[in-house]
Amino acid sequence: MELKINNQTKHFSTGNLTVQALLDLEIPEKQNGIAVAINNIVIPKSNWNSHPIQETDDILIISATQGG
Repeated sequence: MELKINNQTKHFSTGNLTVQALLDLEIPEKQNGIAVAINNIVIPKSNWNSHPIQETDDILIISATQGG
């Protein structure tokens, strides 16, 4: 499966991914303070385990930062 994540094309050997499965592969160490948008729609954290990812999805992973 080929996905566009944060404007970078990445390849995954598995074909059935949920948002949570993708995050476990991409950023297993830091999953607090992030938001995920797929095709410009924010996916609530409560749906990460069930929301499927399609090969044509444009995925944006945003990490919260401190500062002013």
